[in-house]
Amino acid sequence: MKTVNTHEAKSRLSRLLTEVERGEEIVVARAGRPVAKLVPYREEGPKPKPGAWRGKVVIHDDFDEEDEQVTAAFEGRAP
Repeated sequence: MKTVNTHEAKSRLSRLLTEVERGEEIVVARAGRPVAKLVPYREEGPKPKPGAWRGKVVIHDDFDEEDEQVTAAFEGRAP
């Protein structure tokens, strides 16, 4: 990961952005201390809508009861 100081970042922003577009990540530092990171922009997908699964998923009352076969399988032993 490349590190540049703030002066260099201001004077070479276009070139740095070209590098970022190619997938590079660049740290911008002030007095040798990192303060920011330039990373490629990635479009976010749709945000989850609360309640979208309502009525589509059923959780039975006994879903968290222990099942000896499942426990044995997770522990690597025969039931």
